Amino acid sequence: MALPSGSESRWSRVLKMTFCLFFLIPMSSVGNRNTNTIFNKKQKLEVQQQLKRLNKPALKSIESPDGDIIDCVDINKQPAFDHPLLKNHTIQMRPSSYPKGFSFDESNSVSSNSEPKFTQPWHLNGRCPEGTIPIRRTKEEDLLRAGSAANYGRKKHHSILSTDNAGIIHEYAILIEEGDKYYGTMAEMNFWNPHTQETGEMSVSQFWIAAGETDQDLDTIEAGAIVYVDHYGDSQTRLFTYWTDDSYRTTGCYNLDCPGFVQVDNHIAAGAAVTPYSTYGGTQRALKFYVYKDTDGNGDWWLRIAERDFGYWPSSIFSLLSNSASSVQWGGEVTNLKQDGQHTTTQMGSGHFPEEGPRKASFFGNLNVIDGLQILRGPRNSHTIATYPNCYNIINYGDFFYYGGPGRNANCP
Repeated sequence: MALPSGSESRWSRVLKMTFCLFFLIPMSSVGNRNTNTIFNKKQKLEVQQQLKRLNKPALKSIESPDGDIIDCVDINKQPAFDHPLLKNHTIQMRPSSYPKGFSFDESNSVSSNSEPKFTQPWHLNGRCPEGTIPIRRTKEEDLLRAGSAANYGRKKHHSILSTDNAGIIHEYAILIEEGDKYYGTMAEMNFWNPHTQETGEMSVSQFWIAAGETDQDLDTIEAGAIVYVDHYGDSQTRLFTYWTDDSYRTTGCYNLDCPGFVQVDNHIAAGAAVTPYSTYGGTQRALKFYVYKDTDGNGDWWLRIAERDFGYWPSSIFSLLSNSASSVQWGGEVTNLKQDGQHTTTQMGSGHFPEEGPRKASFFGNLNVIDGLQILRGPRNSHTIATYPNCYNIINYGDFFYYGGPGRNANCP
């Protein structure tokens, strides 16, 4: 979820209000959700119809060692084109130009045969051919966990000042850059496999690019790494994307779970696991993310992952983001069910506080934004927010920060 833009004093007031809120979550509403929900005939029909919409005909299917099935779908028949505004859309296989100052190897683009800089388990059993994109197949049990076919792939929360529809608290340790117009960002993050306590809780490390100041008119595009058993059915760390045009109310979804995002890369599958992870005190595994508005072309927002042009959010699906963003945010988010009235033990990032530093704490580095002058620069109008610093915290060094934490501990009961 993206935090609305505003002044630091405003957020100080917001956080004071947030710290005073305590929520008792009924066991019937969250956690331990029975995925064997008995649907009536109408609901079963809705599930089957939704599965048919989501799972496009595959030219090839690959069974991943972790249980996922990856369908290689004709790039021209991907879910994006079910969006009413994209019926006659012409796919852009790469941006018309790259932002000045972005340092990456343009030869390692979607048109090359080079391998991605990271691996996903399904790669062990095959690859998708040219002219197709890999899509993680949605299964019936995925829709059952969502409670309804219509809810699948959507977030349930709108604002830091309120809980989501299930009464779940969202906690953050993030850096926010605002006060200008923004046309992109770049960042590098190390990724881990944080523990999540309850089925309905999640742990996310991501960036947000947002436009709007209130719950009523907030646009965001997002990507990063997530552990979310309720959505994916396991505790693996997975790559994800997200977008919304109306504060998460009726538009947007994870990955390709609804029409909107146009994927062009045939090596990376959104929603699939990413391996291996960083290890505490050992090898650090990091990914670079770039997002930039193709101002010389159609104004689409391109996402580049690990030196590959992954795909784009068409400008036409947005209202405010069709022009520019008003804030860029990086960091971590967890959901907290407060089972038995206690803070969750769900970890953020590595599960260790930022004070532990290199090779132990999670980080975001090489932070840059493209500002209103179309210049790539480091953050300078930024501030941090840690909603519960005794549970999850952040230490900012300008264009680099450590963040995260274990959740429940002696100082976070």
